[in-house]
Amino acid sequence: MTPTMDTPANPPKDCRLCPRLASYRDENAKENPDWFNGAVPCFGADDAKLLIVGLAPGVTGANRTGRPFTGDWAGDLLYETLAKYGFSNDRYDKHADDGLTLKACMITNAVRCVPPQNKPIGAEITMCRQFLKARLAAQQNLQAVVCLGRIAHESVLRALDVRLKDAPFVHGARHRLGDINLYDSYHCSRYNTNTGRLTAEMFEAVFAAIRSDLNLK
Repeated sequence: MTPTMDTPANPPKDCRLCPRLASYRDENAKENPDWFNGAVPCFGADDAKLLIVGLAPGVTGANRTGRPFTGDWAGDLLYETLAKYGFSNDRYDKHADDGLTLKACMITNAVRCVPPQNKPIGAEITMCRQFLKARLAAQQNLQAVVCLGRIAHESVLRALDVRLKDAPFVHGARHRLGDINLYDSYHCSRYNTNTGRLTAEMFEAVFAAIRSDLNLK
């Protein structure tokens, strides 16, 4: 499928563009029919100034709940941090009906369907980029993008037609890309936090810088 001007920012729930991912979703649906088991839509306001881009839904996180970063460790850290810096109403309770709302912020993933072993392949990242590109284009008030991990970083750059060498991924980096700032962070996964690659303080520093740069009231 080739992106067009009419490409939506969210794929259909039962998107079949990536056969491996669709098959994996089908397997999960058989074992857990009450889970979301679909392409996870973006979460947040269409007029958001900040877009957060992760890697892909977790099998027992967003694939289960239908909302990005909801129901797993990565979401615990992300939503706690967003609340601390005024990007949410601090109602996160690990399920999609918890009453959580975001402020000036939207969350999405580079790949919208859960991949086996949390590892999408290159063709899947490329195929799903059309929806990321449409999401970026739809955000008329966008001023900042934070990329959680190298894959999200590189997919955003490609969606914006920026050469990778012009904005290398480094945790805590800020790149000026036209009218927006792109911020890099290691992904807030349990693996990264357990190994000490990413601490809560390191993660918070990224969002403190974003909050300051956006000059939100």
